[in-house]
Amino acid sequence: MELGVSGLNAKATAGPEATVRLARLAEELGYRSWWAGEHVVLPSPRVPASPMDAKDPILDPLIHLTYVAAATRRLELGTGIVILPQRNPLVLAKQVASLDMLSGGRVLLGVGAGYLEPEMTAIGVPMAGRGRRTDEYLDAMTSLWLDPLPSYSGQYVSFGDIDAHPRPVRPGGPRVVIGGHSPAAYRRAVTRGHGWFGNGTAADLATHLSGLAAAAAEIERPARLGRLEIIYMQLDPIEVTADAARWYAERGVDSLLVYPLPIESESDVAAFLERHASLPR
Repeated sequence: MELGVSGLNAKATAGPEATVRLARLAEELGYRSWWAGEHVVLPSPRVPASPMDAKDPILDPLIHLTYVAAATRRLELGTGIVILPQRNPLVLAKQVASLDMLSGGRVLLGVGAGYLEPEMTAIGVPMAGRGRRTDEYLDAMTSLWLDPLPSYSGQYVSFGDIDAHPRPVRPGGPRVVIGGHSPAAYRRAVTRGHGWFGNGTAADLATHLSGLAAAAAEIERPARLGRLEIIYMQLDPIEVTADAARWYAERGVDSLLVYPLPIESESDVAAFLERHASLPR
């Protein structure tokens, strides 16, 4: 099991100097990956489904990860997650391929269908149809990355007689990680993802693994995707014990992500990363 860090493109530790120092520290401590989430806008006043206050800063994940890429050499760079229906898939495919090239093939593209209706409404994307839109966008981006003559024809995106370069550095394109806790997300992970991204408590994980297993029993997984990797972020409590880490590893978690927020002091976050770097794998 590998260890990763998530959430530090938000709140007080998202500033430029702290980002460089903490990312380099994570790399030195042996963390494998660094993940950044996304909210373009947040409802104000805050509603129950919103993960943070609208006045809390959260940087665009791709811009943040580009900054981290320039400061590091080995950390894998994950979007955890991009809300795919809110993006233009052709523009996003170009951004991801560019970051993959500049980082030497370190990009992990985590995507989800979205859940926060006020955000999606403000951006102009309806909640209805967001699952199909997500699937089409993924397929269209894959064509742009891999096909000699990219083309796609769908309800939400269509193109042909175009090409896009650079292509991603990683053979087969960036590894795609599907986020979400619904049956639709589990099915999407089985059919379109190299991995699945979830979060919550240790107890929540058992429910998610059951959902993934049920989806895998119903739908054939494309051989090209290989084994589905499990990426899990423990949100509560934020401190992960050695026993908990062993428990996750025994249940097949491939990457356990530690989440330092709501800690906002850079020195306290650094201490958090140092404590968790010694977790059993």
